[in-house]
Amino acid sequence: MFTILTHLKNRYMSQKAQGIVEYALILAFVVALAVVLTSDGGLQSAISSVFGTTTEQINKANSVASSGT
Repeated sequence: MFTILTHLKNRYMSQKAQGIVEYALILAFVVALAVVLTSDGGLQSAISSVFGTTTEQINKANSVASSGT
């Protein structure tokens, strides 16, 4: 009986550790990718462009809404 419980415990713990390692590898890949893209300003300029465009569209919508009333 104890051998079955020990076997199940060992199996569960090894699968849990495998999942943690997989998440850590994915996180490391995402961080490395962000560092590479940020080093030449590519990611930073893309994010700034998206926020700038969004701000312009919101300002246009506000000016149209305020001039219409």
